[in-house]
Order: sequence, then structure tokens, then C-alpha cells
Amino acid sequence: MLEIIQKIIPNVTSHPERFFNGLLETFVMTLWSGAISFAIGIVFGIILTVTKKDGVLENKVVFQFLDKAINLFRSVPFIILLTGVMPLSRLIMGTAIGVKGAIVPLVFGTVPFFSRQIEAALAEVDGGLVEAALSMGLSPVDIIFRVYLKESVGPIVRGTMITTVSLIGLTAMAGAVGAGGLGNYAIMYGHDRNQLDVTWVTIVVLVICVNLIQWGGNKIVKGAKK
Repeated sequence: MLEIIQKIIPNVTSHPERFFNGLLETFVMTLWSGAISFAIGIVFGIILTVTKKDGVLENKVVFQFLDKAINLFRSVPFIILLTGVMPLSRLIMGTAIGVKGAIVPLVFGTVPFFSRQIEAALAEVDGGLVEAALSMGLSPVDIIFRVYLKESVGPIVRGTMITTVSLIGLTAMAGAVGAGGLGNYAIMYGHDRNQLDVTWVTIVVLVICVNLIQWGGNKIVKGAKK
């Protein structure tokens, strides 16, 4: 069996450490940038929801500023954003290359997208529930936690799942500029050295990862509906 695998993917099995290092780097980039993006994105999504017109904390200036800022960063292609925030990456992380150097641009590329996902998820909450909470004298903070977040667990999970899948794609793209991970592995060995088995193994692994995230997210959403 081992001999058959070695014949099918010789370049991968001859240097397995390259593959596993790339997989580990992808996991680290996704975990760290995902956690940071989740924290910032959910805050921004809440702010957009409560400060919009007729929101519980309506504030036109705050809403317009944040809305336009998110649109600005969403309109910039990620590959350009990677190079644009390099000085900031060096300032914050001490480097603009490798896994550490990729965290900052990944956060900048993910937060605007996830913020919109949270905004859309919170928009699904029945307005009647918010009005009822206001009539009961609940504070805006109570409404955020006891109404908006509590009633939109399923949509938030779906948004998180979609964002995570998108983030994995961004980590692969970051590999094009030396960020490491499976993207760098596929480009350096699969493309530059014409090792097709490396490219196909990378594709298969990424497809498996995406499907696992999809499966896990669907399980959580079903659990939240019960």
C-alpha cells in the first residue's frame, strides 16, 4: 500500500515534512487571524446594527464612518492589500513575511467580510422582539446580548463558517508572497518545480478541510435550532 502511495505522489512522500509544515502553517494562520477577525468583526457588525437608522443606539456619524471604511477595505483585492499593509505588518509583528507577517493582512482582509456577515445575521432578528425588549425597559447592552446575539446564533455560525472557508482561501493566496502554508507549498513545489502531485494533494487537502468546516458548521446550526 505504501509503495502504491509513493508511486502516485512521489514528490509529496519523498519530503513529507514540507507538506506537514505547510499544513501546520495554514492551521496557525487560520486560527490566529480567524480568532482576531471574529472578535473585531462581531463588534463591528453589532455597531453597524445598533447605530443604523432606527437602531437602538442610532448614530449616523458612527454608522456612516464604519460603513464606508468596511466598503473601502472590501473593495481592495487581497493580493494588493497584502503588499499595502506590509509596513504595518513590520510595525506590529516585526516582519512582513512568513506566518507572522501574514496575520495582519489576513485580519484586514477578513474583518470587513465577517462584519457584513454579522450585520446580515443580526438583521434576521425579528424587529418585534427588539421593540418588545425596548418596551420592557431593557438597556441597549441587554438588547444586544439577550435579543440580537441570542436570537441569531444559527446565522452567526453560518457566517463564521463562510468566513472561515474564505479565510483558508486567503491563506493560500498569501503563500504567493512568501507567507508559508499550503499555498506557498503548492506554488513553490507544485508550480515552480512542476510537481503536479504536490498541487493535487494540496487541492484535495483543502477540499477536505472546507468540507469538514461545512459539516461542523451545519451540525452547530442544527443544534442551535433545537
